[in-house]
Amino acid sequence: MLTVVTFLALGPAGCGGDAPEAAPASAIPVTSTAPPSSDARSALAGLAALGLDRRYAALYRLDVGDGAPRDVVATVATDGSWRVDIPRGAQAGTADVSVVRTAAGVYVCSLPSVTNPVTSSCVRVAEKGEKVPRRYDPKVQRLFRQWLTVFTDRQSALAVTAVQPLEGAQGSCFSVDSVSASLDAPVDVGVYCYSADGLLTAARVEYGVLTLVSQVAGPATVQLPGVEVSGEPLGTTSPSPAPQPSYSLAPPA
Repeated sequence: MLTVVTFLALGPAGCGGDAPEAAPASAIPVTSTAPPSSDARSALAGLAALGLDRRYAALYRLDVGDGAPRDVVATVATDGSWRVDIPRGAQAGTADVSVVRTAAGVYVCSLPSVTNPVTSSCVRVAEKGEKVPRRYDPKVQRLFRQWLTVFTDRQSALAVTAVQPLEGAQGSCFSVDSVSASLDAPVDVGVYCYSADGLLTAARVEYGVLTLVSQVAGPATVQLPGVEVSGEPLGTTSPSPAPQPSYSLAPPA
């Protein structure tokens, strides 16, 4: 994917060309740096609060269990805009997609790839403070911004426990579960790991395992990767088949 290649080679625009800060390749010690479980809820809230103030561009590896890990790029800019590029995140894994939030709202954008060389375009799907509608939601972007506000809310219906670090993770890891009777959990249930300054370093949720690879400083702002258009954005389900021409079986006159 072009955005990933550019990130690895040059770093995101506005970062001054700094080389990515590589995540350690060595295994994390088995001793957890997380606090006792009785303090885990407060510790997670504190790290999430730091995370809300973090500005970065980071490359992550997403393993969804299909034997083909994906490179996800998450960018949070100085002005609060953000963008998450998700390979094979749309149309049942056949199309690359980006979720972008700017001052104008939240967008779902198509991204070109080798197998799907489309022209990138973006459709606004929600207002600035709203969520991506379910039928367009690739989910991965929620790990970086949306859940931080839930973690900082002490009234949210969560059960939090400090756990051993996930493989390749840095910092403290927490198992997060829902104690709500609602069918919709307030967050994606799973394990979340954060560095001491609030950067997400790993997560294990229902749809995959995410691990930090490298990071640089965030740019001043993020831009839409394509022109804004009206119409239907890329959805998560398989695209509808193209209509087939109908043929008459009647013999010619």
